[in-house]
Amino acid sequence: MTSSTLYVCITCRSEATAVQEPRPGARLFAAVERQLAANGSGLTVVAVECLSNCQRSCSAAVSAPGKWTYVIGGLDPDQHAADIVAFARLHQAHDQGLPVWRERPDHIRKNTVARVPPMQMIKE
Repeated sequence: MTSSTLYVCITCRSEATAVQEPRPGARLFAAVERQLAANGSGLTVVAVECLSNCQRSCSAAVSAPGKWTYVIGGLDPDQHAADIVAFARLHQAHDQGLPVWRERPDHIRKNTVARVPPMQMIKE
């Protein structure tokens, strides 16, 4: 099983949270880290400075070598850390990184921004 990496944008914010510190994206990253510490999963979480999904922030991406990559938006740091971790685990468990749609957390199903093919598929 190829290990999946969960990338969380730490610079995400909205007009409503423009002056809020720490930024909602940083709070989401911290919440995801807490989830992973409490429920060891073999996932890696990486803070990134922008996923260019500002209109649908907070955002995260799930990726692994040879697997599809997903970008998820509309994540609330107080509500969706468990959802994005659950999705990353499903991604990791699937050989091609294509979790069954109905098994994905509801918020993830409704807020998937993009699905990007594995790099080797692009080369072929």
